[in-house]
Amino acid sequence: MASDKSRDDIWQEWKALVNMAPAELERWLETDESKSVGDADSGESTGHKSGKRIVEIKRTNKDDLTDDQWAHMAKVVGYINRHLAQGGPDKDVKTSAWRYSLMNWGHDPLKS
Repeated sequence: MASDKSRDDIWQEWKALVNMAPAELERWLETDESKSVGDADSGESTGHKSGKRIVEIKRTNKDDLTDDQWAHMAKVVGYINRHLAQGGPDKDVKTSAWRYSLMNWGHDPLKS
C-alpha cells in the first residue's frame, strides 16, 4: 500500500497515534480481549497481526526502517484515523470492541 504522505508526515502521525509502548502492546496482544476482535477468518485477525508488526517497528531505529515498515506505518496511521473518525460507543468504551480493535493497532483511546 503506497501512501501519498511523506515519511516526515507518517512519522509525526505515527508518534502521535501509536500511544502504546512495545511491552504494553505485547501484553495486550496476549489477552483474550485482543484476540476477540477483528476479521479472524484465517485464525489471526488483521489487527492482531498488525500489532505484532507495530511492536517490531517500535523497536527499530527510525533510520533502520525498511520501505515495507514505512508502508505498514502509513497503513496503521490510516486505520487509526478512520477508526477514530467513526467515533466510539457512547458508554462502556473501556470494554468495547471499538477500543479493543484500536488497541490491536497500537492506539489506546483512553490514554490522554
